[in-house]
Amino acid sequence: MAFRSLSLQSLALMAALLAFCLSTASAFSLPPAPALRPASLGLAPRGASVQRASVGLRMQEGKHPLHGAIDKVVNDNKIILFMKGNKDFPQCGFSNTAVQVLKTCGAEFETVNVLENENIRQGIKMYSNWPTIPQLYIGGEFIGGADIMIEMYENGEMRELVEKTMAE
Repeated sequence: MAFRSLSLQSLALMAALLAFCLSTASAFSLPPAPALRPASLGLAPRGASVQRASVGLRMQEGKHPLHGAIDKVVNDNKIILFMKGNKDFPQCGFSNTAVQVLKTCGAEFETVNVLENENIRQGIKMYSNWPTIPQLYIGGEFIGGADIMIEMYENGEMRELVEKTMAE
C-alpha cells in the first residue's frame, strides 16, 4: 500500500505544518486558527458516503472581480485543482496530497497555482465559500480540499468519480 504510507507521511507533514502555524501565530499578532471538527468538514467514518463541500457553496455572480474568469476555468476543465504550486512541483503538503490522490486515481487534470496571483488566491476562496487551498473541482462541481479528497479516496468514491468524469 504505497499510497497509504504516502498518505500517512503527508498527514504527518500537514500536522507538523499546522502545529508550526499555530505556535507562531501569536508571534505575528495573528489570531489563532479556529478549531475544525471533522463533522463540520463533511467527513464521514471510513466506508461511509462522504458529504461533499459543494452543497450550496457557490457565491452569487459579481461578488469578486474574477468570478467570471474562475467560473470559466472551472467549467472548461473536467478536473481542475486550485493549489499552491503545480502538479509537477506542489509547494504545500496539502496540495501535494491532493495531487497524489488524483494521480493515484489516474486522473487527467489541470492545476492553477494560486501563489502566482493573490487575486486568484482570494477569489477562489470567495467563489467556493471555502477558506482553504487546495480546492478540487470535478465536472464543474466543487468537491472540497485535501481532507475530503483523502476520505473519498479511502472509500472508493474518488476513483469512481474520476473515472466517470474522464469517460464523459
